[in-house]
Amino acid sequence: MSQEPSAATSEETVTFADLGLRPELTKALSALGYEEPTPIQREAIGPLLTGRDLLGQAATGTGKTAAFALPLLQQWADSADGRTRVDPTALVLVPTRELAVQVSEAVHRYGRDLGVRVLPIYGGQPIGRQLQTLRRGVDIVVATPGRALDHIGRGTLQLAELRTVVLDEADEMLDMGFAEDIEAILQETPDTRQTVLFSATMPSRVEGLVKRYLRDAARIQMGRAAPAPGESPKVRQSAYVVARAHKPAALGRVLDVEAPTAAIVFCRTREEVDQLTETMNGRGYRAEALHGGMSQEQRDRVMGRLRAGTADLLVATDVAARGLDIEQLTHVINYDVPSAPEAYVHRIGRVGRAGREGVAVTLAEPREHRMLKAIERVTRQRITMEKIPSVADLHARRLEMTRAAVHESLLEEDDLDRFRVVVESLADEYDIVEVALAAVKVAHEAMGNAPDDEVIPDIAEPVERRERPGQADGRRGGSRGPAAGAVKLFIGLGRRNGVRPQDLVGAIAGEAGLPGRDIGAIEIADRFSLVEVPADAADDVIQALRNATIKGKRVSARRDRDRDAAPRRQRW
Repeated sequence: MSQEPSAATSEETVTFADLGLRPELTKALSALGYEEPTPIQREAIGPLLTGRDLLGQAATGTGKTAAFALPLLQQWADSADGRTRVDPTALVLVPTRELAVQVSEAVHRYGRDLGVRVLPIYGGQPIGRQLQTLRRGVDIVVATPGRALDHIGRGTLQLAELRTVVLDEADEMLDMGFAEDIEAILQETPDTRQTVLFSATMPSRVEGLVKRYLRDAARIQMGRAAPAPGESPKVRQSAYVVARAHKPAALGRVLDVEAPTAAIVFCRTREEVDQLTETMNGRGYRAEALHGGMSQEQRDRVMGRLRAGTADLLVATDVAARGLDIEQLTHVINYDVPSAPEAYVHRIGRVGRAGREGVAVTLAEPREHRMLKAIERVTRQRITMEKIPSVADLHARRLEMTRAAVHESLLEEDDLDRFRVVVESLADEYDIVEVALAAVKVAHEAMGNAPDDEVIPDIAEPVERRERPGQADGRRGGSRGPAAGAVKLFIGLGRRNGVRPQDLVGAIAGEAGLPGRDIGAIEIADRFSLVEVPADAADDVIQALRNATIKGKRVSARRDRDRDAAPRRQRW
């Protein structure tokens, strides 16, 4: 695999036309406000246009969607039979439905003057509409692996004419249990295909895919630009150690001190998302929930409120928030320490874009201190340990905000004369400084409620978490099993339906938003399966699976009644 020279170091201004793109594409990009390509677009578009395989290590926010979408569109437009085909010439695999919609919309916008037919296919969407569109003919398909494999099994997604396969956010797809689905899909594609893989991190499993399926690939590594000497990094990372019972109060204090324009708070489960959203709204914050139990229409409404500024706090699970690109986002807050460093990398990658500084805050329980250290080792970045802001800190911060607001009003000279009569009449009775003090007090109190006076214990020495016996020797290559308090779910599909462990993990992760690493032991019998999940997520998983299909069949799911399992059960 060859290493391409970095174009990011070039002093010359490169335009999209310089990269050899068709006028229709450059015109569409100009209309969308794109003036010049990002570094990863400069490096990737050339090799992709020549048909080379490509491996790109790039975080969210670097412009990788356009980096692979523009060559796909150009190759399609250049083909003589592009407009007469029924079967797609390109397939883009993504981990979540949100990202499928986002990528599909981007491809459509870039190729609007070419007449390209783009279709997103994912779980939770009526399959009849997908079948109808596939029959009429599609040029580019953007799909989640489970639904793509479902269509391949039905014979409704034909890959014989495929020229390019893109694996976007490959590490996320593997984390969600889609490894075998991806390999099964790739084995259905022509040997002559072009293969493109993008991933924020490069764990050994991703490298394994690269070795098996990419040939003579150009390799591009595009992290965030290192700060110049003396400059601070674009993402300021800090952590607060706090007992779980005091986390809502600690979160409120951090938000009051940081005063984000918009923030995402990541939680592990849907239940925690709903509870925290309700708690934060009760504390006076404009919070919105986002998780896998919501319909696409509900999610769109939430994102609309966030982008319009009527909400400033998004409380979300990892899966629901993947693929979101929120321009005004300034803060990412981990309500719990992510269980894998890769998840942390993905989360903080949403801020600090386009030269703007972002902030990543983690609320860690004492037992999670070791996990923070593991993240530091993997990312090679320091996470500064801070003390929870005190009530005095909050009072000082609010006074500073009041001073800044008054100062801004004075600088703007904003029609202050209409208030002169009030000041002059009061000055006849009181000292002018006392009048000013009273006015500032009124303004200060109008800016919000006084900080709470809840006592949050200061934990100076975090206690190292001890691993349970066998914890590091879990299912699926050492991944962590569920936390204490797991329950078994009975799922009414088994070996006779062709169900495999990855099918169950993919369905639960994709539909219920539960990370694959939080799913415990899986037992598959002839007619049913048993899956361990965290107790607090069980009801969400059951509800989500009732609206899902596995191997093209509807799923029945409930809590297991400790029945005597059938013989010939396989355990993973």
